[in-house]
Amino acid sequence: MSEMTCLNCGRTSQDIPLLSLSYRGETYAICPQCLPVLIHKPHILAQKLPGAEYFDAVNHEH
Repeated sequence: MSEMTCLNCGRTSQDIPLLSLSYRGETYAICPQCLPVLIHKPHILAQKLPGAEYFDAVNHEH
């Protein structure tokens, strides 16, 4: 089994903690620093997470 890497930045669990996520029957990993990309700008991940360009971005007032 190959080592999981962050689907955005490519770092491994040797570099940074990874969060596991399931989508369309597949398992992916993302690091906490890249999680905001998945939440706020998912279209950026479209080439790495099929269908991400169709996710609705969440816009929070901070």
